[in-house]
Amino acid sequence: MFQLPVPVSFSSPAAKEWFGQHHENVRPWILFINTRNFHTPSSLSHLAKRIARNVEYFQTNYFFVLLGLIFYCLITSPLLLIAVAASLGVCYILSMKNSEWKITVFAYELTLAQQYGLVAVCFLPLFYIAGAGAAMFWVLGTSVFIITLHASFYNIDAVLNLEDEKMDVLIEDV
Repeated sequence: MFQLPVPVSFSSPAAKEWFGQHHENVRPWILFINTRNFHTPSSLSHLAKRIARNVEYFQTNYFFVLLGLIFYCLITSPLLLIAVAASLGVCYILSMKNSEWKITVFAYELTLAQQYGLVAVCFLPLFYIAGAGAAMFWVLGTSVFIITLHASFYNIDAVLNLEDEKMDVLIEDV
């Protein structure tokens, strides 16, 4: 039957560790939105390099922009918020009760991942009614647009050169 190829951990410590690791990589928001660093690129090749460098440098900031757009989408659509909260609530209950009792279908015991899949299938009609597909594509489209716009016009070279100069001063002082 269906088995996940890699053991997936949905435990809270793993999530905290992942979040903490990415939280350390957040660049200062003042630097991220500094309008003095926005300039048009000189050529298409420079544009491609700038986008790649900005995405690498501000990766975690862009992730938080995506999370902010998801949050905005959820609070502006109450039915979608209820659907997501209900499905997450059912998954939480399943994870808490999984050690006490097992769900069996046709004499086959379902794993926790299979139970999560069953919850997703059962909630699909509610997500469809709530407009989750449209919300998902709106969030993806808007985040790609905003991130591409920021990465295209933000002059990362000025920021990285400034950091290199600070490192040179620190090395000379030592």
